[in-house]
Amino acid sequence: MKQIQSTAGFKSEIDKHRGKTIGMVPTMGALHAGHTSLVERSVKENEVTVVSIFVNPTQFNDANDLLKYPRTMKSDLAMLSDILGPDDIVFTPEADDIYSDENIPSIDLGHLDKIMEGKHRPGHFMGVVRIVKILLDLCQPCRAYFGRKDFQQLAVIRTLVRQTGIKTEIIGCPIVREANGLAMSSRNARLSPSMRQKAGIIYHTLKKYHQQTVPFGIKELKKKVREEINSYDRFNVEYFEIVDDNELKELSSVKDIKQGISYTGCIAVHAGEVRLIDNIQFSFLFPKG
Repeated sequence: MKQIQSTAGFKSEIDKHRGKTIGMVPTMGALHAGHTSLVERSVKENEVTVVSIFVNPTQFNDANDLLKYPRTMKSDLAMLSDILGPDDIVFTPEADDIYSDENIPSIDLGHLDKIMEGKHRPGHFMGVVRIVKILLDLCQPCRAYFGRKDFQQLAVIRTLVRQTGIKTEIIGCPIVREANGLAMSSRNARLSPSMRQKAGIIYHTLKKYHQQTVPFGIKELKKKVREEINSYDRFNVEYFEIVDDNELKELSSVKDIKQGISYTGCIAVHAGEVRLIDNIQFSFLFPKG
């Protein structure tokens, strides 16, 4: 694999591979098995794979969160060297370089930046849109791979691609979990061993309630999920919502549920000082007759 830091060098290198199938995996580093599953899929499905590692400052609405975000470039590169081949590229730009010639996209995210992550992290998704647009324009990949853990982000990126006419296929990949069910995340490294083990309660609670028989109470269900997780010391649910997979409209009443539509339960939880997100597919059983 080749590590390239400058945008000029990256453009020059990627132009050598035009005409080949190119897959891209944008990351912020601190790589784990969730990331490597995306990289392995790209390697399998494309002739050339590009992995970007860039802790993007524009998507952090909390300066302390940016400061504390883990940076493990040496181990990241070692991990990627076991997967990538000689024609593959690791792109590791600096902020002043990658943002030096930016045209900020005019994107209407509608309600996507006003609910869940958008509501609790104002400006976050416009930061995501800015960096993903730059990366996709530079690389022009056939496919780009993102983890389904960031479920709302996936919808935002698909909106970006649709509105700008970018020709890249956006592929959402399954969540990879630790042995206790905790969704793999770079932020997990900031958890103490005991908190990391306890944090499996997030997934197990979602799994406990992910099948419901209609009719049932939406408000009551949300309350049960919040109370069950909040009963653990130093765990605090920031939000829990159930949304449809197409437009991410939040369910407020059982009357909103439509047969044949897929729904996902999305949650954000503070485990001590570390903010974690997760999601799971919800299914609703309708009585016969």
